[in-house]
Parts: sequence; C-alpha cells; structure tokens
Amino acid sequence: MIYTDKVMDHFQNPRNVGVVKDADGTGQVGNPVCGDMMTFTIKVKDNKLEDVKFQTFGCGAAIAVSSIVSEMAMGKTLEEAMKITNESVATELGGLPKNKLHCSNLGADALHAAIEDYKKKKMGEAASSRPKETAPHPEECHCPYCDGPLEGLEGICSSCHVELEECPHCGNLTKKGGEKCAKCGAEMKAE
Repeated sequence: MIYTDKVMDHFQNPRNVGVVKDADGTGQVGNPVCGDMMTFTIKVKDNKLEDVKFQTFGCGAAIAVSSIVSEMAMGKTLEEAMKITNESVATELGGLPKNKLHCSNLGADALHAAIEDYKKKKMGEAASSRPKETAPHPEECHCPYCDGPLEGLEGICSSCHVELEECPHCGNLTKKGGEKCAKCGAEMKAE
C-alpha cells in the first residue's frame, strides 16, 4: 500500500484532534466492515464553522482523512462544508489506495452529520422560542374535531364523545392518544 506524503503527514501529525467544548453539532459514522469510527464536533458562528475537531478510531488513512476534512471545513460556511465530498477529500490528500477510498467517504459523512445535528438543534430552538398560543378558558372550549361543546373540565366532547388532552406544544386541546395536535400539528409523544 503506497500513501502520498500528504496522507502520511496528516496521519503522523493529525490536525484538530479532540472534542469541541460546548459543541453546536456532533456527527458520528462508522464502517462495520473495517471497524473505522469517526466523530466530528463543530462550533458554528454566523453560519460559518468556527471550530472543527475529530476523534477517529481506525487505520492511518482514516486518521489522515479526518484531519484533512477538519482543515477543509474550518472557516467555511455550512453550505460550503456540505459540498465536501469523498472525491474532494481524496483529491486533497493526493489520492488514496482503492481499498482505502471508503475512508474519505466516512470523513465527509461524519462532518455532514455534525452539520445536520446542528441544524436540527437550531430548528428545535426556533420552535421552542415561538410564543405559545394560550389555551382558551374551559367555558370557551369547543371540540377541535366537531366544534361541539366540552363537558365541564373532563375534556370530553358532548357531541362526538372524543376524549381530549392538552397539547404540550401549544396548550390547546387535541385527541388523547392522537399522533398530532389538531391545532398546531405538532407530534404528540406516546406515553
């Protein structure tokens, strides 16, 4: 197996090894065939990767790939970093033996997974920062399914007899045990 000087340099002197403190996103991928595992952690500021670190358990090629991916991604926008491919990683390293090309894919995949994790967390923060609709007073309550009046405070519709519960997301009434809230459409967790 012949490795380029750049692969050997990144294997022997890997850059950005470790874990980003208070990471905004984490991505982990592995290849069960060869046993390589890569974890990337990222810090994002103003839509750019301010810090990128990795931990890799694997062969020399896997370590070199993780190191070069971290360098390629540093300072890039999230969109630019998502364009890092296994081909661009292998090219940046000056090539990899055919039986080690899968390592370049793992590096790009782990970085992409960290970015996706960041995006999911940001979406969750945005959803939780939206003002919640206030639930109506019981005397004003109507069934969200048939608009019939509710019987007292029990949460049972007088007309269609659907048992209701309060949505934890918006505070309005929805069908007890239902998959989604009738008012806001949020997923209801099964207990």
